[in-house]
Amino acid sequence: MENDKEIIAEQNDTSEMKGKYLTFWTDKQLFGVPIADVVQIIGKQEITPVPDSPHYAKGVINLRGDIIPVIDVRLRFGKEEVEYDEHTCIIVTKIDESHIGFIVDSVDEVTTISDNNISPPPKMSKDRTNAYLTGIGKVDNKVVMLLDTSKILNESEIELVNSTMVENIEQN
Repeated sequence: MENDKEIIAEQNDTSEMKGKYLTFWTDKQLFGVPIADVVQIIGKQEITPVPDSPHYAKGVINLRGDIIPVIDVRLRFGKEEVEYDEHTCIIVTKIDESHIGFIVDSVDEVTTISDNNISPPPKMSKDRTNAYLTGIGKVDNKVVMLLDTSKILNESEIELVNSTMVENIEQN
């Protein structure tokens, strides 16, 4: 994979992006995020750890002068930590006005999933569905867990990651 590979064209036509997802692997599961949420995909690079960060927050990266907090998706989802390899990528997303990078095992592809190939997320209990899943997509013979990037971290976690990590680095 090319380093610093730009994914999204500078366009605001969301109708062209409707139904398009970037799929990626984490712990042998295939996930997808709306392509409209993706700023770019970069190869693994040096991550600067930040003291007092949540366990899933690996640190920050400097991306062309912007300090971006980086979250390990495996750790966020309660999976076992693994050593990063040549397939490990960081998917930089925009959540509200913040950029956050998500470390994934590998990127799969950009694919279109029509609404009729998306099932609602399963209920985890009588009243609760999985907070960050928007649905389960079917592509060929693959099952894709569709994620809402704005819900992988809740509002207080986004604020914690931004304030603890970015402001800590910018002050030094």
